[in-house]
Order: sequence, then structure tokens, then C-alpha cells
Amino acid sequence: MSEMRLIVAGAGGRMGRALIRAITESSGAVIAGALESPNSPLLGEDSGVLAGLPANGVKLSSDLWELSAHADGILDFTVPAATIANVAIAAQRGIVHVIGTTGLSASDDAVIRSVTNQAVVVKSGNMSLGVNLLAAMVKRVAQALDDSFDIEIVEMHHKAKVDAPSGTALLLGEAAAAGRNIALSERSARGRDGVTGARRAGDIGFASLRGGTVTGDHTVIFAGPQERIELTHKAEDRMIFANGALKAALWARGRSPGLYSMADVLGLGDASS
Repeated sequence: MSEMRLIVAGAGGRMGRALIRAITESSGAVIAGALESPNSPLLGEDSGVLAGLPANGVKLSSDLWELSAHADGILDFTVPAATIANVAIAAQRGIVHVIGTTGLSASDDAVIRSVTNQAVVVKSGNMSLGVNLLAAMVKRVAQALDDSFDIEIVEMHHKAKVDAPSGTALLLGEAAAAGRNIALSERSARGRDGVTGARRAGDIGFASLRGGTVTGDHTVIFAGPQERIELTHKAEDRMIFANGALKAALWARGRSPGLYSMADVLGLGDASS
């Protein structure tokens, strides 16, 4: 099979540059386009140079329709509004859409699901192997322990991150909720402040920390009577997400239309992702 031709959305950002590096340094795929917002000052810049690599001749553009005419897939770690705009074009073109964007709303998710009868979409709050293995373990531990063990999820990211809790924290929360057979939307406790009263049994709590240049730290705590279990993942470089996204795109090529997760990509069965 020929190399997969991939567009990188948000190519001028930190994740976009990591994705350019991942594609350049791996086999099986080539860069077919570099997408940026219409008001970006980086339009026209060489995507390879921006990623700290030799020039590759692929200039940043804001025209996804044109870029996608000769592409097989798009890697999308942008912002919700941009991702939703990209969803429609990717579906029309029939190209694989790998979505790592966080902060998506329930209505955004509904839009994404609406195209999966005709398009291949791989979506996850985190594309790394380690986090998805962690999610599988969280689900298993939540199944094994009753609600005398309180579940708390603590995450920390760099000071520029704009959404909280992180997509990864929510992914882990969904895994814990699946293990407990409850709906996270109904049992999620966030933003405690002031006199909150005692903790409600069975809730899944979230705490979000922001500062410095932290790539991503996540800990799921199971706090029971006289003992505590903590499962932790620490991301040290964005390349783990970029390499996972590239793996997802290559896996998705030629699949039947549908909404897939990194658990599907990694063969983790029904692990939440």
C-alpha cells in the first residue's frame, strides 16, 4: 500500500509541530498538507521549518477543502470550533479523521457522531499507549472495588491549557464510571470550594492544576478505609501523543465507516477511551 497522505491541522501549534515531526520521522505516511486558522500569522510558512526540521515545501494554508483533495486523512488537535468545521469537510472528502481535540461539548460530540455513518473517525481524549492502558486498569479496579472506595482524579498541565478537566481526566473518569456502571455526567464532582458538605458516596471527583510547562500528569486515586490505591501516568513529551495519533491514522485507513477509539486501535477490547 502507498504511503498515507496526511494533513496536520493546527500545524503551527505545539501539537501540530510534534505531528509534523512524527510523520517525517516515521514510515508509512507523508505530509499532504498543513492547516492553520485563516487569521494565523504563520500562513505561508514552511511546516518543516516550523517543526525544527529541514524545509519540506508544505506551506501552512487555511483551505482544508483544497488540501483534502489529495489526502487520505487529517490529524486534528485544535480547538472545538475548528474541529467541528473540519469534521464536515473530512466526511465529504471521505478521509480518515483522527481527533485529539479536547474541550468538546455534548453537542460537538453529536456532530461528530452524525458523520460516522459515512466517515472513519478515531477520537480520544488522549492518544498515548500508556494512558489508554491506564484507562483499562482504572475500569478494572473500579469494577473490583465497591463505593466504600472514593474515586478522585487529579491532573496537572502547563499554564496555557484552556480547558479543565483535561480530556484525559475525563477519559479516565469515563473508564471509572464504566467500571462502576454509572453515568459520569450524573456522578461527577468538580470545583469544590467553600462549605461543600460531606463527600457524596459514589461520586467521581476531579481536581485540575495548572502551571509551568507540564505536558500532562494524571493520577486516579481509589481512597478506601485505611488504604489508598493510586494509578499514575506522567507524560514527558508531546511526541507520545503525536506517535499515537499517527498509529491511529494508519490503523484506520481502509476501515468501515464508524466512530473508533484508541482502545480499538490498541486492541484493548472494551476499555474506555
